[in-house]
Amino acid sequence: MSDILVVILNSQLQRTSFPVVQPLPNWGLWLCEGTTIGCYADEKLIIKFLFPSSTLNHPFAFSECPPLGLESLKVKDSQIQASSYKRMGLGPHRGRLNIQSGVEDGDIYDGAWCAEYKDQNQWLQIDAKKLTRFTAVILQGRGSIWSLDYVETFKVQVSNDTIKWKPCMNATEEAVFEGNKDSETPVLAILPEPAVAQYIRINPQTWFKNGTICLRAEIMGCELPDPKNIYPWQAEEGTKDKLDFRHHNYKEMRKLMKSVNEMCPDITRIYSIGKSYMGLKLYVMEISDNPGKHELGEPEFRYVAGMHGNEVLGRELLLNLMEYICQEYKRGNQRIVHLVEETRIHLLPSMNPDGYEMAYKKGSELAGWSLGRFSYEGIDMNHNFADLNTIMWDAIELETDKSKLINHYFPIPEHYTSEEAMVASETRAVISWMQTIPFVLSANLHGGELVVTYPFDMTKDWAPKEHTPTPDESFFRWLATVYASTNHVMSDPDRRPCHNEDFLRYNNIINGANWHTVPGMNDFSYLHTNCFEVTVELSCDKFPHASELPIEWESNKESLLVYMEQVHRGIKGVVKDRDTEAGIADAIIKVDDIDHHIRSAFDGDFWRLLNPGDYDVTVTAEGYFPATQSCRVDYEHYPTICDFHLTKTPKQRLREILAKGGKIPKDLQLRLRQLRIRKLRASTKLINQRRASQQPLVLSKCEYMMNELGPVLFLCTPLSLFDLRLSTDGALELWETSTTNGIISI
Repeated sequence: MSDILVVILNSQLQRTSFPVVQPLPNWGLWLCEGTTIGCYADEKLIIKFLFPSSTLNHPFAFSECPPLGLESLKVKDSQIQASSYKRMGLGPHRGRLNIQSGVEDGDIYDGAWCAEYKDQNQWLQIDAKKLTRFTAVILQGRGSIWSLDYVETFKVQVSNDTIKWKPCMNATEEAVFEGNKDSETPVLAILPEPAVAQYIRINPQTWFKNGTICLRAEIMGCELPDPKNIYPWQAEEGTKDKLDFRHHNYKEMRKLMKSVNEMCPDITRIYSIGKSYMGLKLYVMEISDNPGKHELGEPEFRYVAGMHGNEVLGRELLLNLMEYICQEYKRGNQRIVHLVEETRIHLLPSMNPDGYEMAYKKGSELAGWSLGRFSYEGIDMNHNFADLNTIMWDAIELETDKSKLINHYFPIPEHYTSEEAMVASETRAVISWMQTIPFVLSANLHGGELVVTYPFDMTKDWAPKEHTPTPDESFFRWLATVYASTNHVMSDPDRRPCHNEDFLRYNNIINGANWHTVPGMNDFSYLHTNCFEVTVELSCDKFPHASELPIEWESNKESLLVYMEQVHRGIKGVVKDRDTEAGIADAIIKVDDIDHHIRSAFDGDFWRLLNPGDYDVTVTAEGYFPATQSCRVDYEHYPTICDFHLTKTPKQRLREILAKGGKIPKDLQLRLRQLRIRKLRASTKLINQRRASQQPLVLSKCEYMMNELGPVLFLCTPLSLFDLRLSTDGALELWETSTTNGIISI
């Protein structure tokens, strides 16, 4: 290919030419012979430098190069070396940005690389595995609740062979970079000149006077093209899906959701469930073949992301998911078509938009571990839901008759609902949403780890951690396994732990209370509604760089889809009135040997998530006789239909007739008379027996019963003593023993 004129924007306009050796269309770049720089063509086909040579003194934009991946674990432990280290738990592999330590210092999971010696000859070295244009270093101190250690100033050197090291220069002097002033805030140091090399070293010069040399780091750099395959380093595969892979602030998120709605108006609807403290709407994307309406027999599913505003991957995954479903539905992808037609899906990408905006302004590498986690008011929303666990366990301890215990639909305490309660407006909005829609299954998307947790998330006695299962333990374990086993990163047996817990030994799932105790949204959803919910920790990095989003999407795509499909596992049906065929709301569905009930929705339909097996299911409803039937759940990906038709009790029929101003049917009159006579005769026998044994009967309450057949109706004064006598002609007489006023009512 012939020489191409290259225009370089510098302090002065310069022109030169390079023969282009190889086009790299996937990068939008060309490799220019005789240089290590890349160049690209603009709309006018003017070739410009993307990676300017250090000899040109060209300003460089930090954002143009992504992180190497110390925080995200893209950089392997074997690529990180150090001059020395105190012990294994403070080895070079721990020198990763935002890595978290365990509760105790001194274990194998400490919060930084710490040098064994306190001198200026110590260094942390990273092997990029191929020629890389290094542009910046991000530094952070040691993560520890017991120690305060950080580097105040440092130097940077680069090398291609680890023998000859070239210092980063600031004009004619070796550059000294400003480091940290505390142990948690990340500090960005941009190199005066981008440096091309394979290896980079961080060389601490000064450190906190009362501490030692400890640091966590990330390196920013662009991998250079390798046309001759000199460096056989395989880049991670991205995805073929054409989605909007970038970080979206509030306005951009709203714009993307609107574009999806306009592309697929027949299956999508955008609605808001409330506002954040700062007035940002909590937008939800509904996806259904009949949006805006609950369809009889169709289960409701939800994904919630962004509860912690700085854990942003879930937000972007849900935005990508709504794009993907829309595109694939229009293409006729039968899996997606079936999912949309058989499920009503609700996607809440940002529960904490205020927190997200704070983290977004800092950027993916500089937000740190906690900026944006809390609401604008400083509330951790995952600790902000009503504690129904304690109410349940207190009731179990106090109640002697276990048959009277409730095990579902626990009411919210009055103090929690008061205006003075410290409950975030976002939390209140989500609770109202839960109460309005009969959700069956949900997942709460977080970040900062690689694990799926399932309820209970709170220990019984507030122990720091203890396995605390629900009655649906086996199904929750199935739900967690479904997501974890289909996630590309979680299911990788060779991956290293993110921070201080090795969840690989648990197959990447864990009972939430056995990790750390919190009365969170999962437990609240299970105890206050019908909805089963797990928490998915999506990534070691809470705020991954935009360049990593295609890889993260590909890793989670199948997990997101297959988890949604689990809403169709178990049994479903409709509870109806046998006479009218009308649906019965709030009917209680009980499964033998599982001490957790659910209730039917407002039109009588219900869904009970269950693993394969045979179950005896009983349905009860106020004013109806109970009904029981056996239901078999198979291994297919569709639910077993178990409909119930309930018969009204005579008392319920009587109430409904009298409420409408009608008269009692003759057959019901006869049944009521027979029932009353039977009860009165039994009561008379009991009273006579007690009279004979000198044990008077205290009637503390008498029922008022209407009867149109004659004076069988009787009234009683509370706490008075009565005699119920059978007269010689067979009539029943009720006498007040404290007076001689005669018969009160017969």
